[in-house]
Amino acid sequence: MNPKILHIISSSQWRKVLSLSLLLVFVAGSAWAQNVVKGVLTDVDKGEAIPFAQVYLEGTNHWAKTDLNGFYLINKIPDGDYNIKVRVLGYEDYNYAVSLKHQTVTHNIKLKSVRKALDVVKVTTSKVEERKMETQVSVEKITAAQIQQMPSIGGQADLAQYLQVLPGVNSTGDQGGQLYIRGGSMIQNLTLLDGMVVYNPFHSIGLYSIFETDIILNADVYTGGFGAEYGGRISSVMDITTRDGNKRHHTGSLGFSTFGANLILEGPLHRETADNPMTISYLISAKNSYLSKTSKVVYPYVDGGLPFDYLDLYGKLSINSGSGSKVNFFGFRFDDKVDGYQAISDFHWRNFGVGTDFALVTGSSALIDGSIAYSDYNINLDDVSADPKYSSINGFNMSLNITNFYGKNKLKAGISMEGYSTDYRFTNSYAVMRKQEEHTTSLSAYANYHYYSERWLIDPGIRFVYYASLNEPRLEPRISAKYKVNDKVRFKMAGGLYSQILLDARSDRDIVNLFSGFLTGSGRLNMPSTFQGEPVESCVQKAQHLVLGVEYDAIEHLTLNAEVYVKNFGRLVSINHNQIFDPNDPAYQEDGAFQKPQYYLTDFIIEKGISTGFDLSVCYDLERLYLWATYSLGYVQRSDEVQTYTPHYDRRHTVNVLATYALGEDREWELSARWSFGSGFPYTQTLGVYENLLFGDGIATHYWQDNGELGIYYGEIYAGRLPTYHRLDLGVKRKISFGTKNLLELSLSVTNAYNRNNLFYFNRITFDWVSQLPILVCFGAKLSF
Repeated sequence: MNPKILHIISSSQWRKVLSLSLLLVFVAGSAWAQNVVKGVLTDVDKGEAIPFAQVYLEGTNHWAKTDLNGFYLINKIPDGDYNIKVRVLGYEDYNYAVSLKHQTVTHNIKLKSVRKALDVVKVTTSKVEERKMETQVSVEKITAAQIQQMPSIGGQADLAQYLQVLPGVNSTGDQGGQLYIRGGSMIQNLTLLDGMVVYNPFHSIGLYSIFETDIILNADVYTGGFGAEYGGRISSVMDITTRDGNKRHHTGSLGFSTFGANLILEGPLHRETADNPMTISYLISAKNSYLSKTSKVVYPYVDGGLPFDYLDLYGKLSINSGSGSKVNFFGFRFDDKVDGYQAISDFHWRNFGVGTDFALVTGSSALIDGSIAYSDYNINLDDVSADPKYSSINGFNMSLNITNFYGKNKLKAGISMEGYSTDYRFTNSYAVMRKQEEHTTSLSAYANYHYYSERWLIDPGIRFVYYASLNEPRLEPRISAKYKVNDKVRFKMAGGLYSQILLDARSDRDIVNLFSGFLTGSGRLNMPSTFQGEPVESCVQKAQHLVLGVEYDAIEHLTLNAEVYVKNFGRLVSINHNQIFDPNDPAYQEDGAFQKPQYYLTDFIIEKGISTGFDLSVCYDLERLYLWATYSLGYVQRSDEVQTYTPHYDRRHTVNVLATYALGEDREWELSARWSFGSGFPYTQTLGVYENLLFGDGIATHYWQDNGELGIYYGEIYAGRLPTYHRLDLGVKRKISFGTKNLLELSLSVTNAYNRNNLFYFNRITFDWVSQLPILVCFGAKLSF
């Protein structure tokens, strides 16, 4: 861990953490004596936790839903005899008789899978039922099985491909690896992997994320209005949890395609026994791209080749007590590189991290969990401009949470601390060099209450944030609610206040941008002292969210979801795209000979903005057929001191259609198709070019002999629109089982089936047009053993 970060955490801040921890422990012990049934729901063959399943006492209104660790807890139960019942898709029904009289019963449940789940099991905890038990406003819960329904582009279905079909999510396309969510920029989206902060979740080739699909247990994607347990970002959250390794057998999978290869190994280090329920398991995954080499042979028609290389490594060690308590240790290293591609001579980023998390089931109706992690990220871009572009960020994050259960209601509270250092070097289009090195910490505490009734679901919350390096506290209320009109119609809403101090560091002049660095807001930022006539007293960025929506189960298996949203960005701190003079030159200062307004001098400017839109999704899921369609209408606007403009990620219309159909008696064949459309992004047009004489020798310069640099006359910022983007992908899969545990999966996919010439990168100096991926046919195979 960076010692500079630890140094700025004062003793008073540690005392605050300790005080809040003692308060949480007191809250955890406040549950009263009552009948309690609790335990863990697992797969009997693999030992894996089964999340989001409903465990209930038959004939009563007492039930609970398992969490990500398979843990369930039912309390406030009257004395009596009951039958514990579980029905989960893909597993046999489970029944167990229990007698309760002023006691706590720990009962772990192991479910046995069935071959033809849809023909045998009655589904009671479908996604529709889950929506009736949670507010779920502006959130998508994604599993590995859902991701696998996508056409396996490059032979591998990936979270990045699935995210691009979610409502409110805009992508730069096949290449670039950048997502913008409901008007938020990359820096405003929080990504967590097992509690660790990940600073760049997507590779340069936009088809792939850093996450291995087959080890994802769940991914919660909040496009707005997220709860009090999350902070530090003002637009969205993506929270990914990986599963544990197999606790029964040593297994794995090996896959390869024309794009890359992947490997998963997992198994037990200590198996459960009759005398000792504890298990220890491991999980290792690796995936890489060798597209820079295979593209020369398989796709020789691609102009400039496809020099995209990456290597992703992830490891996890899980220790489970058998009663719901557990601890995990994990680490990752993600590496992405583009060499010699058109106008890009070298583009490289790297992210590594280590961490641990735990869950502790107490003797009362409480669950304690926490995590601590360290992450380091750096990015470097060299292009034809020869101007340096470098950014790095490293730091730690830690949290402690306690959940108390009160029947169907629950109270979750927690504290967290985050500290990081940033290093940034960048030269803008006016040859002005920017540098920054900063260190900062923040301390947070939150509480969130979940209220459940037959008609209402209400989740009020509050988050307190103290930005230590700025000595600035903030109180951020949050709320989400759902009203069940009847069994088919549900109205919902969410809103709250949000803040962050990380700044977006990118060139606003590039037509398509690959480089996105990190800056930290601090009192030492070179920015204006006033904004629109008002004094600027803080560099903390602020936003307010409001989301209104409705869910409608039109007919069986068909669900419609519609939401309207507003994100009001009351204060934004951005790179000053109008800076044309060196702020360190005395000649341009207030008393200088060539005094210039702050608007042309400061490294940063204050802005405000607003994002509004409408998202519609339609889902039809009937045994063999799965259909998913979305439409998004969005407006994003920013205002600085003198102008109002649309930022580079303002996309007016987005349409996605996904279809999957299973064939064969055992559904061994699968056909899939996806079509995406997006209207053009804004960009700043070029009005003309000129010779820029630097006058390096002052008045002694021989301007009639010296050669100047190429200068560019820029048009109105982001006044132009790039061409529309659209693409059709097709896929077919064939599963072949042999032996009792071996499965071979063959896939054939076609990316950009009608060979649309979508724009990836345009160099305004050389006028080079680089297209997104052309039509690519890919074969892949994966062996699970």
